[in-house]
Amino acid sequence: MQYGSFNDAFASLFEVNMGVKRGERIVVFSDLIRDDEMPGPVETERRRKLFEVAGRAADFASDKYGNATFVGFPATSGSGVEPPAALWLAVFGDRNMDRLKEKGLLEPLISKTAGHAELEAATAIVVAGRNDVADIVVALANNSTSHTRFRALANAAGCRFASLPHFDPDMFFGSMQVDWDRLKLRTELLAAALQGAVEIRLSTPNGTRMTFGCSGRNAAGDDGMLSAPGSFGNLPAGEVYLAPVEGTSSGVMVLEYAPSRKLDAPVRVTVEGGIAVSVEGDDLLAGFLADTFAANPLTRNIAELGIGTNDRATRPDNILEAEKILGTIHIALGDNSGFGGNVQVPYHEDYIFFRPTLTALFADGREVPLLKDGGLLVG
Repeated sequence: MQYGSFNDAFASLFEVNMGVKRGERIVVFSDLIRDDEMPGPVETERRRKLFEVAGRAADFASDKYGNATFVGFPATSGSGVEPPAALWLAVFGDRNMDRLKEKGLLEPLISKTAGHAELEAATAIVVAGRNDVADIVVALANNSTSHTRFRALANAAGCRFASLPHFDPDMFFGSMQVDWDRLKLRTELLAAALQGAVEIRLSTPNGTRMTFGCSGRNAAGDDGMLSAPGSFGNLPAGEVYLAPVEGTSSGVMVLEYAPSRKLDAPVRVTVEGGIAVSVEGDDLLAGFLADTFAANPLTRNIAELGIGTNDRATRPDNILEAEKILGTIHIALGDNSGFGGNVQVPYHEDYIFFRPTLTALFADGREVPLLKDGGLLVG
């Protein structure tokens, strides 16, 4: 792999998106294919390149900014699963880790069984020890750590955290080349249009029909600008998202893409009372979802509704970029505890939908169209 062309991309990542200052402590991490995984040749090569480029990004940061560490580890069992203790140590430092262990907090945090009181106690520890916490984390792992206690605690201590799950290094030269100022404005206007909505209605040409209750839930924007203390977002960026109120979502979702491929045949998911109640279809994804739902009922939760705002994003077969495609929407299952919801489970998976028509309803009776057949009507 030729790395010369990556240096400008790395510089943009650290300087434009992360706002790095020389001497700040940076941690870059990635994950390796586990022995029990069996990805196909294309996916194997992408993940090999991802791990290699992540290490190179850490080397670049160390040479240019003075204090960067790379951590690699076998991939977790899925997105939303807490990363291993070695990564916690690299980000939070020895003293914070010792305090978390002494208080009996580390194990429930990593197993994702920590209750509210334990999360508050852990937050107090890392905030008090913020000087030992990394200033910047760049998550170039295949599996997402966005919906983890690890990420939330790092942000609470002021760390700026960029999450790039399922990243393909080629994205540095596509969706990461967006006009960040225009993206920021478009995202802000769309998030503002959603604030205060009590319900959202969705339809797509493939038969998806959904309603989501959202009274009291905040619509947040992910614009890729992560220079403020405690910032968090995906890269490539470009979405507005919220956590629907638990128990309110209903309808039918017709899935045409898994996170990394087009399905052989559509999968139909029926939703009642905020959870997926049935899955139908001939694609292998149907069996995977059924097994996931049976193993832990909380994975059935309709966790997120998001709207893409990145006009340079194009790839439908990679969920990291697909969910940012301008004029698409995505719906996630599982954990929403990190962005305003109440469901905590080591699982969060997004599914992309094309050509949506989306309308926000307000308590005063207003109906505000946001998208029509994939065309953005706001911003």
